[in-house]
Amino acid sequence: MGERADGARWTAPLRRRRGPGWAEQAPTWRAARPALIADALKRASARPSGNWFVVGASREVRPGRPYGRTVGGAEVVLWRSGSGELRAGPGVCPHLGAPLRDSRVVCGTLVCHWHGLALDGSASAGWQPYPVHDDGVLVWVRLDEVGGEEPSERPVVPGRPAPGAGVDAVLTAVGRCEPQDVVANRLDPWHGSWFHPYSFVDLTVVREPRGDEDDAFAVDVSFRVAGRLVVPVRAEFTAPGPRTVVMRITGGEGAASVVETHATPLTSAAEARPRTAVIEAVVATSGRRGFALARAAAPLLRPLMRRTAGRLWRDDLAYAERRWTLRSTGRFPG
Repeated sequence: MGERADGARWTAPLRRRRGPGWAEQAPTWRAARPALIADALKRASARPSGNWFVVGASREVRPGRPYGRTVGGAEVVLWRSGSGELRAGPGVCPHLGAPLRDSRVVCGTLVCHWHGLALDGSASAGWQPYPVHDDGVLVWVRLDEVGGEEPSERPVVPGRPAPGAGVDAVLTAVGRCEPQDVVANRLDPWHGSWFHPYSFVDLTVVREPRGDEDDAFAVDVSFRVAGRLVVPVRAEFTAPGPRTVVMRITGGEGAASVVETHATPLTSAAEARPRTAVIEAVVATSGRRGFALARAAAPLLRPLMRRTAGRLWRDDLAYAERRWTLRSTGRFPG
């Protein structure tokens, strides 16, 4: 231990912890009550989204090139104007149906590569723009026909560390399931150290949701770094919308860091075999003086952060897909 310049005692971020063996853990199946998870999912599903859907990372929509995504069966194209402002609309050219995601952006104007129809983001030739929002980490598009709710002017963006105070990375993974299966996975924190022993040690749910006014799960958990080296934290899980779950570090190393999991349907509601994109934004921050080095090294850290999240979602999408398979065949036990 040592004294910092401000007089506070320095503490190492890592701890050495053996933890119980995988089979020696206390079983969590009794605490992970299906009715409790179902109630939390029901409350989340009832919250308004204003018809806003996350489509990807802000940095993925680059100047000079279009970005395409299918949301709820609707083709969407996004691009940036000459001044960098986000534009979006149907991804099907109104002339003869060309895929606008494969077209070109010339001086901030989207130009169809079949016959040269130019779109500057305003209504033209039967093409109508979609409302869009760029929050600096993620880009959102409002699709009223897909969402079917009362539209809102802006999406519900979870609170994050102040701009410039964190390091963010965005992962996209796709599974054969519905958004509710992804959300249900995140509203089951009890599976963490059983299903992901390579990442979590000594996971304990210390508070369950108490209803609409106190709808959070609180968890004490140690994130495994390497071998016996762990980072113990307290985390809180909330669902501010029907397709979003937020994990926020409330105590320990990296307090105020967030992990936002957004589930965006790719197929229409009528599709027999649905597909959902998990778009997960990790925004890490720290009050430690050395964290400025991490911010400077953000381009190098982002691939590592995505790989870590991707390993978790390799397993968690299997969980979500299994849940959808059982639901779709009437065999879901919950």
